[in-house]
Amino acid sequence: MTDFADQTNDPATDSATDSGAVGADPRVLRAIAHPVRNRIIGEMEAAGPMRAADVAAALGIPANQASFHLRQLAKYGLVEEAPEVARDGRDRVWRLASDDLLRLDISHLEEAPGGRAAVNVWRRHASARAHELVDRAYELRRREGTSSAILEGTVRLTREESHELATAMDELLEGWVARTRDATDDAPRETYHLFALLQPYDAD
Repeated sequence: MTDFADQTNDPATDSATDSGAVGADPRVLRAIAHPVRNRIIGEMEAAGPMRAADVAAALGIPANQASFHLRQLAKYGLVEEAPEVARDGRDRVWRLASDDLLRLDISHLEEAPGGRAAVNVWRRHASARAHELVDRAYELRRREGTSSAILEGTVRLTREESHELATAMDELLEGWVARTRDATDDAPRETYHLFALLQPYDAD
């Protein structure tokens, strides 16, 4: 989930693009910039394989709309069918095609055909989403009976230590995803969104 974006051209940090990670194709970037499709990816990351009906219930949208967006995600190889968890041949269950779908490397895209437009779409979506998340976090803090947290702090780090901290945060989140995705206790759960940003204050 963590995306290490360095300002230097370090071959060690370019492996995501070289291996065909999400973001290597401008069309894929446009596909996941859509807020509904981005949310579907997030829900599947948290919950595991889902049917269109599950997506519709989680997002509060019609089932045919959920099916359309799932087909669009499948068109670009972002989700795939999971027949091993289907009840029968008519039961369509979808899963993420990769665990790295939220790991984006857009640093090499602007020179690709259609790349600059796709990057601009993604950045507008990401900027609007960040503002929305902050506003919603403060709104939720004022509601009784709602659990939310706003975490902010500063720390002095070397470049290597910043990678170490980001990796530790990523591993902590992955541990909780695995723990709750496979839970069998039937406890009532809802999907929480964790948004973390680690960057230098005064980077040129």
